[in-house]
Order: sequence, then C-alpha cells, then structure tokens
Amino acid sequence: MIEIKDVSKRYGGKLAVDGLSFNVRPGMVTGFLGPNGAGKSTTMRMILGLDEPDRGEVTIDGRRYNEFKRPLYRVGALLDATAVHGGRSARAHLESLARSNGMRRGRVDAVLEQVGLTEVASKHVGGFSLGMKQRLGIAAALLGEPQVLMFDEPVNGLDPQGVRWVRGLFRSLAAEGRTVLVSSHLLSEMAQTADHLVVIGRGRLIADTGVEEFVEAGSAGRILVRTPYGGDLARLLVAEGAQVEQVEQAEHGMLAVTGVTQERIGDVAAAHGLAIHELRADRASLEEAFMELTEESVEYRASSGRDGSAEVVDAQAATGGPR
Repeated sequence: MIEIKDVSKRYGGKLAVDGLSFNVRPGMVTGFLGPNGAGKSTTMRMILGLDEPDRGEVTIDGRRYNEFKRPLYRVGALLDATAVHGGRSARAHLESLARSNGMRRGRVDAVLEQVGLTEVASKHVGGFSLGMKQRLGIAAALLGEPQVLMFDEPVNGLDPQGVRWVRGLFRSLAAEGRTVLVSSHLLSEMAQTADHLVVIGRGRLIADTGVEEFVEAGSAGRILVRTPYGGDLARLLVAEGAQVEQVEQAEHGMLAVTGVTQERIGDVAAAHGLAIHELRADRASLEEAFMELTEESVEYRASSGRDGSAEVVDAQAATGGPR
C-alpha cells in the first residue's frame, strides 16, 4: 500500500502540495486526477524519492522508496515515456535496468512480448513513436513483477487498440492483488478503467472515493421525467416541495426535477392518472462530475480576448491568492 501522510512540498514561492493525505490500496485501479498544476506529478515523484517532501511522510508498505535495495522488485513506475536514451535499442534499455536490479535476462524477453515490442526490440528508441515509447516504459515498470505500479499519463500517443490493451492490462494487474495508481487527463478512459479515485486541486485533497460515488456527488440528484402532461405534473411536484425545470420544449418534453425521489414522482403521477414515458436519474459523466467538483481548484483558466484569441490567466493571482 502507498501511504501519503500530511505531505507538503514547495518550490520557491510555489506551494505544489499542501497537507495532502491519502492511501492507495491493493486490488484496485486508483485513478489520480486533478487539473493542470494540481500537484499530481510532484506527488508521484515524492512517492519514488525523486523529490523530498518539506513536511509529512510518503511510504510504500511502511518503507521509503530509497530503503529498497532492489526497488524494481517492489515498485514499477512510468512517469515520462520520453526519458529514454535514443541511441539504445529497446532490448538494451531493458537489459540495463534488469542488470541494475539483479534480474534474469529472461524477464526482458517476457516483458517485450507482453507489451508487443518483440519485433522492434533491436531498433533504436530514438526512432520510436510516442506510443511505442509508452509501451517500452510500461515494459520497464513490469520488469520486476512488482506489487506496486504507478503510471503517469500512460495512454498518451497510443492508438485505440493500444488504449484498450492498457485498460485491460491495468485491470488484470489489479485483479492479481497489485496496487495500481494511474494519473490521466483522459477522464472517459478513467471512467472505464479506475475502481477508485483520488482527486486533488491546488495540492489539496478534493475527493478520495469510488468512481460511482464521485459521479453521484457531481450529479446533483436530478431526475429526468418525460411526460405529455409536463405542466400538470410540474405543478403537482412543486406542491410536494420539488424544484422543476423544463429542459426540452417538445410536446412530450423533459422535466428536470430535484428535491424528491423517483419513487415519489411515480406515485404522484399515478395518483393523478398522468402517463410517464421516461423516468431516470440524470447521471453525470465522470468528466462532468470532475469539472463541477474541481471548478474552484483550476489554476489556469482560458478566456477569449476581444480579438478572439485565447488568454491564459493565473486564477490564483487574479483572486489574490489561494482560496
């Protein structure tokens, strides 16, 4: 298990991580989300001992990363797929990592086959596409068959088939009882991959919850009702204390209702003989829930200037500092 305990990290005048605490547990894929500048990469670097926290503690199974004598057997990580010597072949790159941790050479062949790079193993990495470099980085993370795996934006550059393969890989690793932490901006992909979410903004924890619970929190409890008797039903529901908004103007329009349950809406309609053609919860997508719950934590906002060009502003400076 990865444990982050009250961790803070500052770079000069910039507070990148601010009192952050959460755990990443085995047996599930944990999505690590947040707007740009939220502190995700800094947190992952601190887990791997690449940066030292100014305060707090980061451990893996109760130990700091630099305490492991052969760390690739304990933790596999992909933070930057392009951070590879372009003059080496894929095989040479993996063999150097394997030797550094006393691994048998057979593991190199095994992971090359697992990520689909066997046919290009002798080619220089400098000629690889970004997607191929991502596969090579994943292979390096898998070398020691570690129990803890971390990936930062692992599907960048992958084609649809590659994205699907990565999704299946992560879920299979979690099913084996491994701890899998994945940071990504592709929320539609996280919705299909992650079991649990850790969401941060401005270096602080926003949510530490299951995907279903996170989406529910961003759905605002709206219920959609389609009926040919929209006006009549709306008046009856308002009398029940509900808030009703018409979201479609067609003859059999859709009502958006909050403040009552689906069961109560059905009971009211039935009691007054009003037919309902559709009744369902207005479930937000993961992207919609993310945008709603992180709105106050976006550090860089884009706005259109008078000439139509995009203007990037620092929201923190514009509001006089952190909120």
